[in-house]
Amino acid sequence: MAEKNRRILSAASDLFMRNGYAAVTTQQIAERADVAAGTVFRYADSKAELLIAVFNTLLADAIERGSAAAASVSGPVEQIAAQLDPVLDAAALRPRDTAVYQRELMFGDRDGRYRREGIAIITDLEERIARLIDPAGVDGGAQLASRSIFAATHFHLVQPSLGLDASAMAARALLHAQIAQIVAGAQTTGGHPAGTPSRTHEGGTPPERDNHE
Repeated sequence: MAEKNRRILSAASDLFMRNGYAAVTTQQIAERADVAAGTVFRYADSKAELLIAVFNTLLADAIERGSAAAASVSGPVEQIAAQLDPVLDAAALRPRDTAVYQRELMFGDRDGRYRREGIAIITDLEERIARLIDPAGVDGGAQLASRSIFAATHFHLVQPSLGLDASAMAARALLHAQIAQIVAGAQTTGGHPAGTPSRTHEGGTPPERDNHE
């Protein structure tokens, strides 16, 4: 079973990277993995779950690279930017699929195994950012500020799906400015930025899904 799971995820990754999420069907994934179409759904409930599985690995790898980069610079704003830049770089290679991934993490099937893994990866990223804000010991204020920073990052990542494509350089500069503002606000107010959004956004209307193409 583990071998079939590996083949299915490898096939999904190859096809998503080559053709893009929208152009790939679960039938194509099954054929590439050399399994029956129904077998795919023993390991993932939908094509969206397969995308989450693939992009979880990409995100986790980018976070590790970011942590290594953050250790080489000083100052919380610079460190947080270094932590996030590999995530942004990876997203820039596949902006629309990244937007789908972010959407599915926020609004997808809450019982999906890969979605739960993705939320855990985001939680880890927020905790790393919080420690950069407050290295002496993460308090509630640093955690709130880190969630605000991820919320700004999330908006940056989903812009392609909102029809808000902009200059990559300008968008990155705006995000870095937002990070600086949030960190400054946290340092000034004791780390309690107003209007901090929830991480998982479980409410709202889920997007249309294409579970069993």
